[in-house]
Amino acid sequence: MPSRVIRRFSYDEPQRRLRVTFVSGDIYEYDGVPPEVNAAFREAFSKGRFFGPHIRDRYPCRRVERGLPVD
Repeated sequence: MPSRVIRRFSYDEPQRRLRVTFVSGDIYEYDGVPPEVNAAFREAFSKGRFFGPHIRDRYPCRRVERGLPVD
């Protein structure tokens, strides 16, 4: 199911880093995400519903790019 919140994501397994691009254009990197959490995220029917309780606020993160304002 396409997400209304998450545009795309990628995972760097050696670094255990999840990079999430939101529909706003903001890009965040989450550190220390275990491979099994990434796998469950990838398989989740609703990426947004999985992201909230399983990733957001559970792993250190930083914004690496700010989305452009929408007119």
